[in-house]
Amino acid sequence: MNSNELKLSVDSFLLSETDEKGIIRYANEEFCQFAEYKLEELIGKPHNIVRHADMPKAAFKDLWETVQKGKPWKGFVKNSTKSGKFYWVFATVFPFIACDGSKAYISCRRMASQDEIDKYTAIYKKMK
Repeated sequence: MNSNELKLSVDSFLLSETDEKGIIRYANEEFCQFAEYKLEELIGKPHNIVRHADMPKAAFKDLWETVQKGKPWKGFVKNSTKSGKFYWVFATVFPFIACDGSKAYISCRRMASQDEIDKYTAIYKKMK
């Protein structure tokens, strides 16, 4: 692990909700802590505020195509923090209909193992 990497624990659970355009409507405290933003800084911002530059566009294209069909998406994501550090997660994104009838997405994230991080670092480098 390098000094710019943050590691989730096995008990970590990061949660965020966006509207159908990817605008953050909610984030739990642990998500805010890892992303190094206050909740007020995240609400109303595009979720890609935490996208790391190493993430290939094809991964997010697949995510959006999947959830827009009403299906959940699972995958490994490298996120960036406000200060420029990074952390890896295994994310599951669920589409749902919000109380107001609009489409929305909820993303649940847990710790990625070092083997998974190593595997997807190599895969994503080839996708660039």
